[in-house]
Amino acid sequence: MSEQTVTLTAALGKHPVAQILRSREVSDPMVRLDLADVDPIHRAFAPMVREQSFDVCELAIVTALQAVAYGHPIALLPVVVAGRFQRGCLVGRAEDRIDDPTELRGRRIGVRSYTQTTGFWIRTHLHEDYGLRAEDMTWLTQNPAHVPEYEDPDFVSRTLSGSLVDALRDGAIDAAIFGNDLPDGDEFVPLISQARQRDRRWYDEHGYVPVNHLVAVSLPTLQAHPETVGRVWEMLTRAEHLAAERATDIPVTAAGLSRLAGPIDAIAAQCHAQGMLPRPLTSAEVFAPLDRLPAPRA
Repeated sequence: MSEQTVTLTAALGKHPVAQILRSREVSDPMVRLDLADVDPIHRAFAPMVREQSFDVCELAIVTALQAVAYGHPIALLPVVVAGRFQRGCLVGRAEDRIDDPTELRGRRIGVRSYTQTTGFWIRTHLHEDYGLRAEDMTWLTQNPAHVPEYEDPDFVSRTLSGSLVDALRDGAIDAAIFGNDLPDGDEFVPLISQARQRDRRWYDEHGYVPVNHLVAVSLPTLQAHPETVGRVWEMLTRAEHLAAERATDIPVTAAGLSRLAGPIDAIAAQCHAQGMLPRPLTSAEVFAPLDRLPAPRA
């Protein structure tokens, strides 16, 4: 290995982009990524935000925007590594099914954390599709935000313990939002009808799959090794493009600085409307530290 090679610590999940980098199908002779074993990946979010425990780290979009807004020394790279359609993640009980989501007004909805990305997207879709605002419902949660300065709005109560499935089954909540852990069995049903069709129309209108996770870099690392960070950005972009080419469904990617500016602006505006950002935030601010780096080749 060349003496000029720079090693950066990194935390990435198990998605196709990370698999391509782990296999070294995409690599750079001047960069070595020391990939930490963090599973599930959300366990890396708080250490990255609070202590910059990694040079490069996958972050949920809401966590990343909050970190920037509260002045933590990180910047976002415009590389989407995880995203999905979300409407099917809002679940209720089959025995007393809520037939129309407008009936959720005044009800209790459980979610792991108010700032969980899937919860953010469900609230966004409830507003888009049914005119419901976040404050129209009571949100019962288990965990705080990864960003320590953030405090939940007064319509959020961190009172859930145990599993969301048990809370929903026992009637402690009227609906629940799940991520990859959707419950099995006939006792639970999705609450948004024609979720697939609605998601597809949303994609046709907006041109990207709802973003869950991007990649962040610590500002000290960016300042100390700007050329190396530029090479990492290039590697991530190449891996992202390969993953998109191989996708059997609509690809997650919304790659590139120019393509992500609009989505980030819209996501930040919704985060602010839902009480998750202390002030309005724009993509220009989020990506500003990258101005001195050359953009990766397409």
